[in-house]
This record gives sequence, structure tokens and C-alpha cells, in this order.
Amino acid sequence: MAPVSHLESQLSRALQRRRTLSSFRTLTLPVAGAVDFSSNDFLSLSSSPLLRRAFLSELTSSPTFPLGSGGSRLLDGNSSYALQLESTVSSFLHGEAGLLFNSGYDANAGFFACVPQPGDVVVYDELIHASVREGMRLSRAAEKIAFPHNDTVALEEILRGFPRPGRNAFIAVEALYSMDGDLAPLVEIVAVLQRVFKGEGAYLVVDEAHSTGVYGDRGRGLVCELGLEGEVFARLHTFGKALACNGGELMRSPGWERLKGIAIVICSPLVREYLINYARTLIFTTALSFPALAAIRAAFRILESGKTEEVCPDSFQFTSLTDAAAASKTPRLD
Repeated sequence: MAPVSHLESQLSRALQRRRTLSSFRTLTLPVAGAVDFSSNDFLSLSSSPLLRRAFLSELTSSPTFPLGSGGSRLLDGNSSYALQLESTVSSFLHGEAGLLFNSGYDANAGFFACVPQPGDVVVYDELIHASVREGMRLSRAAEKIAFPHNDTVALEEILRGFPRPGRNAFIAVEALYSMDGDLAPLVEIVAVLQRVFKGEGAYLVVDEAHSTGVYGDRGRGLVCELGLEGEVFARLHTFGKALACNGGELMRSPGWERLKGIAIVICSPLVREYLINYARTLIFTTALSFPALAAIRAAFRILESGKTEEVCPDSFQFTSLTDAAAASKTPRLD
């Protein structure tokens, strides 16, 4: 047996520290018959015969598109289908333009890595997604400052101490925080930005990953529900949670967990063009395949029809596991 190398020893010690701290991660399998309190499948669409039929119909109605993507979107991987899908989805979400990314992680990391300019500041909720943190780590922003979760008083204090001439402030929040199940006080946050910045130099970015399909008219999200589309600089919507799409896999097979899923950034045409030129998570990755795009279109047809509202409770803001379990017993979309 070959001797253990120095690197292998370092890796083993790091893993052992995680075991000691009870933070060791493994790839687990679902337990048959158990109640799942961690699923992103909020509307049970992943097992819906309605979505399956819509997906198969979308595939067969466009038989000329190749199954594979062929390359990145800046080379051979783009298609008229993808462009039309971006236009359809952004219009449905009351946005000017939209840009698809292969995952919510790619979208957040790519956006925050390139959009904040040198000297800017990113002020973020302390419970923000890890993907936003990754983007900030790669960002050219001069400062990245956390504020206590949903604390608009603390947020305003931080922003008032920010020297603004020639510098931009990006405020990063989630609409619905999955771990605690609470909502961002978006109306209050917008009021803070208006008081401090008077409409100049502050850019609110809202991650709607967990609220897409659940909040707002026909699942348009919390920003649309509150009528704040004009106050938000950019929004992230993912399709791998309530809408049951992920990287070309429409359904979750037994024993396999689903990841964050395909995503779209809703923004202005200028920001869309900038992301195409500077977001490395878009530029240097293979484009989404036609089946992945067809899955999104099928799910959005169901959203547009209003059928998901038949099974969606008025609010998914749970205060206990009992509430969550009760809400999970919503009817299936057949």
C-alpha cells in the first residue's frame, strides 16, 4: 500500500474535524414513507401527471430541435427557442428582460461577481444564499457588509454610513428564506432605500428562488405580489423548486435529490447584455439542452393557466413543523 501523502493527511484531518463538529456531509437517500420537511417540491409538481403530459407535449411539438445543446450560448448552444422562452418568462414575471442560467447558483455567483463595480459596496442579509456569497467573494466591490436578518433599522444605519459619490450600493436579500420560512420586509427595505438614497445609487437585488410559484398572482413571486417590480434592480427566479425542473431532468427519480435548478435573472436589457459579456458562469459553460428548456416552458404553461393556484395555500410562511406538514398535504395536480 502506498504511503499516505501530506495532502491526503490534510484532507483526512479536515474531514475528521467536520465529524467532530457534527457537520460532516454525506449523500443521503430518501427514506421510504417518511415525511420530507426539506423538499423544494412545494407544489408536488415533480410527480404531477399534468406536468408530465405538458412536458411530453412540448417535446413532441418541436421535433426539429436537437436534444443536446452543442456548446455554450455564445457559440453553438443558443437557439430561437431559448430566446423566446426568456422573453415569455420575463414578460410573465413583469420584467423588461431575462437571461437564463444553468442553475440558481450560477446566476447568483455570476451576477454578484461581475455587476458590482470597483469601489461599490454590497450589503446583504446575513442569511443570504451561499451562491450570493460566492459571487461577492469574486466581486470587485470594495466592501461586503452583512446586516442582521430582516433588520431594516440596522440596514438603514449601515447605508447612512456609506460614502456615496461615484459609488453604488447593492442590497441583496431573499424574498422567502427557506431555513426559517420568513419573508423579507421588502416594502420597508424599499422605503429605507428611498429615504437614504433618494432614488440614486442604490440597487435592490431579490432572490425569489423559494417564492417562485408560491407567492404572487399565479406564482409570480413576492416582488410582483407587492407591486415592487419598478423598485427592484434584478430578481432571480429558479425552476428547480416549486416548478420541478432541473438541468434537463423534469422529474425526481426515486433515491435522487434535486439541486437548485435552472434559473433566470430578471433585469433591464442593459444588465442582460452586460451579463452576457461578463458573467463567467454563463460564458464558460455548456448551454441548457432543449429538454431542459421544454421542461421550463411546460411548467410555465401550467403557471399561466392558474392550475397551480388550486393546490397552493394562501401562505407558505410556516411557524412550526406541524404547520409545514399540514401544508404539505395539498392535493396533487392530476
